[in-house]
Amino acid sequence: MESVPDNLHESLSLQLAFGPFCVTPGKRLLTHNGNAVEIGGRALDLLIALLERPGRVLSKHELIKLVWPNIVVSEGSLRFHMTGLRKILGDGEDGARYISTQVGVGYAFVAPIERLQPEQHLTIATAPPASPPGEQRLSSVGNLPPRARLVGRDDDAQMLVERALEPRLFTIVGPGGVGKTSLAIEVGHRLGAGHAERVRFVDLAQVEDAALVTSALAAALGIPVQAEDPLHVLLAHLRTRRLVLIIDNCEHLIDAVSTIVEQIREAAPDVALLTTSREPLRALGEHIHWLSPLGFPVDTQTLSVEQLLAFPAVKLFVERASSGNAALQLDVGDAQLIADMCRRLEGMALPIELAAMRVASHGVQATHALLGERFSLGWSGRRTALPRHQTLRAMLDWSYALLCPQEHLVFDRLAVFVGPFSLEAASQILADGQIDSISAAAALDELAAKGLVTVDHSNAMATYRLLEMTRAYAREKLAARGDIEAHALSFRHAAYFTARLDHLGSTPGEIYESCARLSCQLGNIRSALEWSFGPQGDPGLALPLAAASAALFLHFSLMVECRAWCSRAIELLELGYFGTPTEMELQAALGLVQMFTRGNSEAAHKALLRALDIAQALGDHWSQLRLLGRLQIFSERMGDFPSSLAWAEQAVEVGNLIGKPEAIAVAASLAGISHHLLGNQQLARQALEKSLRHSLPSQRSSTVHYGFDHRNRTGLALARTLWLLGFPDQARRWAEQVEAEAAALDHSVTYCIALVWTLCIYIWTGDLDKATARLDTFSNIAEANALAPYVAATLGVQGAIAIRAGQPGNAVALLEESLARLQGMRYELLTTSFEISLIEGLMLNAQPEKALCQAERTIDHCRRSGDAYALPELLRIKASILKTLDPGADRVVQDTLQESLTLSRQQGARSWELRASMDLARVWLEQHKPAEARALLTACREQMTEGYDSLDLRQLESLWQSLPG
Repeated sequence: MESVPDNLHESLSLQLAFGPFCVTPGKRLLTHNGNAVEIGGRALDLLIALLERPGRVLSKHELIKLVWPNIVVSEGSLRFHMTGLRKILGDGEDGARYISTQVGVGYAFVAPIERLQPEQHLTIATAPPASPPGEQRLSSVGNLPPRARLVGRDDDAQMLVERALEPRLFTIVGPGGVGKTSLAIEVGHRLGAGHAERVRFVDLAQVEDAALVTSALAAALGIPVQAEDPLHVLLAHLRTRRLVLIIDNCEHLIDAVSTIVEQIREAAPDVALLTTSREPLRALGEHIHWLSPLGFPVDTQTLSVEQLLAFPAVKLFVERASSGNAALQLDVGDAQLIADMCRRLEGMALPIELAAMRVASHGVQATHALLGERFSLGWSGRRTALPRHQTLRAMLDWSYALLCPQEHLVFDRLAVFVGPFSLEAASQILADGQIDSISAAAALDELAAKGLVTVDHSNAMATYRLLEMTRAYAREKLAARGDIEAHALSFRHAAYFTARLDHLGSTPGEIYESCARLSCQLGNIRSALEWSFGPQGDPGLALPLAAASAALFLHFSLMVECRAWCSRAIELLELGYFGTPTEMELQAALGLVQMFTRGNSEAAHKALLRALDIAQALGDHWSQLRLLGRLQIFSERMGDFPSSLAWAEQAVEVGNLIGKPEAIAVAASLAGISHHLLGNQQLARQALEKSLRHSLPSQRSSTVHYGFDHRNRTGLALARTLWLLGFPDQARRWAEQVEAEAAALDHSVTYCIALVWTLCIYIWTGDLDKATARLDTFSNIAEANALAPYVAATLGVQGAIAIRAGQPGNAVALLEESLARLQGMRYELLTTSFEISLIEGLMLNAQPEKALCQAERTIDHCRRSGDAYALPELLRIKASILKTLDPGADRVVQDTLQESLTLSRQQGARSWELRASMDLARVWLEQHKPAEARALLTACREQMTEGYDSLDLRQLESLWQSLPG
């Protein structure tokens, strides 16, 4: 090897030392006491510019021109990076002084600098991937993948960062392997610095079905989709948010992505979209950033080493080769060979990195020779393909030809994976009679070392993955091996993930944690399901896989997708799964998701009943309890309260058999809610308080497992029960506590349940400002998640608040519309409350005859359905209507009020009793019976011990003050 001339040392090994720091500009390396320091590219450029001109004050304009050539940036960017640089150097700490500021002019480097002699060989080492000052590492920046050190793309990244500050749609367009994904990830990390929640990354390489694009976007944003129309939910959530959404690998789903991003731009103007694709989306308002290959030298013979290393392609090659072999030494001739390879690879980032990895193991000269052989005649691919696509195929062909037969086999079979996969998955799925699991794992490591497989050690479940274009290449190779091998491989792939899903755990907490860990495997699980149910699949595997995956889809609130797979699996029960735990889980999941997505249908009821029958036949008490809870809630939502109590009583029996606090708590909750709605408030309170004594704090794991948050529902029912029992203050405290707990669960259905029940309490107590504020929250969540029953309920609550305030306006129309919608969905739980408000609204609108007809219909319905908790109030209101229609009908009015009082006392509903007592007292005062009125009101005042600021008690006090002395 010839000696290295001085200019090569100067360009690559020159070291500038100051204090405990040392900068090697040629290697772009900063060390502190010999250890590499993480520093952003702009901050390092600033430091080098100052070091090269020690003692001289550089103006802000000069520094910007040196560090940001050819682009326009503000002085704010300079101040930001200078602050970060000073923080890295510890400037001003413990007496250290390196950079001086001349106010209004610029900066100067003022510490002594020592120029060190270069070493005798060119050993190119790179610092670890750096983060800009103040930016957190990967794990804390949203859901972005790890960033690699970006070479030659700083201007692209800076331009995109600055343009993203004004929300719009940008698409990074370029051929496969040019570096689109790496650039997008770098932009995401820069934008996410200090504001991780502002950036979300979606990799569509894991999505093969265009219909699932919206679900993939929602999942990346943490948006639970529990509706038929996931796009509606997505847009509703994005409408008021300000964030950057990065969508990677759009080309294979370009039509679907184009449609969706146009709607996002229209509905959510504060959401910036950055997409990557091999071709423009051709979407409305799209700005295209064409990503060209990295710059490379055309003439390598006439340029100096320093000039060669200035080209980004050469710089990337050298850095990647050195990172693959820290002991690698390069001389002058090597630099020219590297530059020539970069020229032949046309500056394409992926082929350069693959060649550099080969250099790390085989040296520059051997790799250069192979490159020449492989690309001399085989450079061109299909005549109709773009030249860059020919380059990529040629690079992959070359890389593939360098593999041994065992590596060929493993590489081809890796095509079965969609997205990330673990070493365990690869070793088990790839192994068969041709290769064992240990050899498969070893070959996988070799493929990773050669750069054909990407490695990510940040996630145990997602250690490896193929780049999207590499997987497409592998699929072609796998197809060439024939259908028999592809079928066997797909079977092992589906069987592996079935086994993984079969071992999620036995408790809600275990299942929840396991599902969370499998979030990156949705692409593989969907692929396994598609193959299993497909024409070449295996029906015997499809059904258990669908059953096992139901918990995962429910975990991520993918209700519609869960329903689709369960429905398909149910059709295959004749394969020997009737009456098995597998059928039970399918029916249980299907009943739940149909109840959420299609209302309280007979199909949902039938599925839940079938699941319960199987659980009872199997003697599975925990599953019985879970299903009894769903059936109790189904009946409750239908307004069939006697059936609801019957299911609850069965749950109590099962809970006692289990004997665990959790089981007792769930069963007692179901019973307490049923007693509350049926009108036995004392018994309801006992059961609800028992449930709370045995239950743990609300957890999302239990909410997902049971389908509802039983502790939250218990607290809500207790709040309503306490109000009816005459404890308004306690009711309000419980309402606020339970509402806060529901919000913390981040589960839209649970939060809506909490809000709709607490809204009733605020209307009852007369806290109408609070009710109005909560209504806005309720409406937003219902609309955002397309929860049709709650969207309809929004109108009813709005009307009820207006009527309670004595300002009916269009409240009657709102209530009528709400009731019509709810009854059309067979959702009867809110019917009685809204009909009470409707009756009162008709009275305020001077329509007593219509009000009386509605009151009699509602009373009749409540007597038949068992919805008895509101009967006392309905009877009181009916008495008021009768008095309006016939002021002389004192007897029938008093009899109706006495019936209301009797029923209130039987139920323990002091709040209803208070209202009926006040109405009866007013009747007696008109009849000149002040003593009777005073005695009745005195009893009310004595039994009400709190809630003196509530509307009813303020009316009581006003009526008391009006009594004749």
